[in-house]
Amino acid sequence: MKSNIVPKDVGDISLKLTNKPRHNSLILSSLITKKMQPKLIIHGGAGSSLNEKGGLEVVRKSLHRIVDELYNLLLSDTTAVDAVVRGCQLLEDDPIFNAGTGSVLQSDGQIRMSASLMDGINHRFSGTINVSRIKHPIDLARALQESPDRVLSDIGAAEFVRELQMPVYNPLTDKRLNEWLEDRKQDFTRKMANVVAESPGTGTIGVVVLDKEGRLAAGTSTGGKGFEKIGRVSDSAMPAGNYATGSAAVSCTGIGEDIIDECLAAKIVIRVTDGFSIKAAFERSFAEAHEHKRDLGAIGIDASGIISWGKTCDVILAAFHDGHKIGDSLEADNGTLIFTAE
Repeated sequence: MKSNIVPKDVGDISLKLTNKPRHNSLILSSLITKKMQPKLIIHGGAGSSLNEKGGLEVVRKSLHRIVDELYNLLLSDTTAVDAVVRGCQLLEDDPIFNAGTGSVLQSDGQIRMSASLMDGINHRFSGTINVSRIKHPIDLARALQESPDRVLSDIGAAEFVRELQMPVYNPLTDKRLNEWLEDRKQDFTRKMANVVAESPGTGTIGVVVLDKEGRLAAGTSTGGKGFEKIGRVSDSAMPAGNYATGSAAVSCTGIGEDIIDECLAAKIVIRVTDGFSIKAAFERSFAEAHEHKRDLGAIGIDASGIISWGKTCDVILAAFHDGHKIGDSLEADNGTLIFTAE
């Protein structure tokens, strides 16, 4: 695997090396241990409007608060994986997002959540599918990083929760219950819950981080699309929706089936790993998604610290810290769009 830290400085090595092996070793060691500027980007879903979440300023305040907390953690040497987990916890705790507390109900009135975590340096994916009655599904995905069986669903996930002695928690909110009751009156004629907009939308949360050591990680969590058939599996617990290597990390949001059909997160990351810039990887992948009439979005960071987000939907609820300031996507133009920041 190529280094995530050295490439910026490789061009200078020929100017610095001497005929003294020990001196050369010290120079190379200095280059390899050089600290990176930490970067991060998060998302709270995608869709067509902010109205159902209380409007622009409510969403912005929530996202910016989380970005600020995570950036301060990264400045204090928190690892990429730990920062991703903490970011997902904070987003799962906010009931305006469809993950953890505030998750939507499925067709039988139950909440089943999915989440995944990928450590880019160790190239290790773990996830949980359709788990119930826990506060932070991302915590289960984190625990599975050390398990020989790294993706568990349903009964297996429930057994692992008991083994870990995670406390029982009910993520149901009055808003989600009332939403389900209203749709039951209409025999569940909508395809999914109003998790972003008044019209059918989608809801997921995600966090992508580059830490001081140049390590990348990505995490994604969701309550599903709402009113789905029992047993439906989201992209959020698959490499299609959450993927990372030492070269890039990506978390997706949108219509899960569209993300799976495009294998979007893995496609973008592999393109970067194979030599595309992250900008070019996003542009190519979203051009294909647009051509295929997909409804989705994604956030990502590469090993050099370039931040990107893209969407084919009208709105992606993303915010980031580029090492200097916080920015977001909340007032971006409707339709397919790619954004890149160094």
